Amino acid sequence: MHRPGSRTSRLALCATIAAALLVAPSGVALSAQRATTAADAGRWLSALADDSLQGRLTGSAGAQKAARMIAERMQRLRLEPLGDDGFLQRVPVFMAPPRQQGGAERPALGASFAALDTLPAEKRRSAANVVGLLRGSDPALRDEYVIVGAHYDHLGVNGARAVDGDSIFNGADDDASGVVAMLETARQLSEGRAPKRSVIFVAFIGEENGMTGTTWFIRNPPRPLTQVVADLQVEMIGRPDSVAGGPGKGWLTGFERSTMGELLSAAGVALIADPRPAQNFFMRSDNYPFALEGIPAHTISSFGGHTDYHGVNDEVDRMDLEHVAAVINAAAKAVRVLADGERVTWKEGGKPVRR
Repeated sequence: MHRPGSRTSRLALCATIAAALLVAPSGVALSAQRATTAADAGRWLSALADDSLQGRLTGSAGAQKAARMIAERMQRLRLEPLGDDGFLQRVPVFMAPPRQQGGAERPALGASFAALDTLPAEKRRSAANVVGLLRGSDPALRDEYVIVGAHYDHLGVNGARAVDGDSIFNGADDDASGVVAMLETARQLSEGRAPKRSVIFVAFIGEENGMTGTTWFIRNPPRPLTQVVADLQVEMIGRPDSVAGGPGKGWLTGFERSTMGELLSAAGVALIADPRPAQNFFMRSDNYPFALEGIPAHTISSFGGHTDYHGVNDEVDRMDLEHVAAVINAAAKAVRVLADGERVTWKEGGKPVRR
């Protein structure tokens, strides 16, 4: 999750997990749609939050490796690629000057690839969103789109903030957990009957650096934004939130702003309104740029303010995998409602305005 303004679990599975996931069967009968289990969640979380990805900093080799893993999974699920390089939508990123003297350089979004070419080679970085399409089945609705997203980048490595020799920000909760939810939702919908509306699944880069991937996606949408009827992000579902009802329960940012929350509740999706509106979570995740475009857009989360936020202790072994699986299943049901049901609308005064 974007801030306003290892000791990784070392599971023995980590070395083999990515390969195991990428060869999972995709030709499952449509009647065999299967709910996500704790084991499913743990396998993907361990792969994405492994030390070998070095904290998935935007523009880093670790983030590029994560993007390839996600793209290969989308291919196995037989999603249609919507990037400019297969499933990869390339994003022009360069290293910007530090905010303060002695600080580290930070990834930033370039105006274009042509503008990036004017910079020294050592300042340019390779970055990409990962985008796949599950085509809708209803002739009247398949040209409408629901976007389901999560950001796969995190904070990289910083020796100055090491704890017990660990300097890798693994980002298991923030936001490997959301990426797992996005991919498992894609699996569940692709194994079940085809949704009526088309669904675009996106793993965004650069949320931790000013939502650069989302900004680029909106400037260069693979489908017209006028045809996008809803956006649902998933961020930080790794641990239960006692205020939201504990294990298996999640909340929806901006619940009161549109009809999305009420539609999901009526369908039996276990999500409540954001219990901490003063934290402005609605404006702190990748849903917000879509909301500014007039698209009803919200984020599912269960972040309860744990102290490992943006720390090196955000590791897989601190996740509650049964809880993660339960929230993923709620998210998958939510996407089914959005893809098949009534169109979401803003409530009066709910749509944010640019300032």
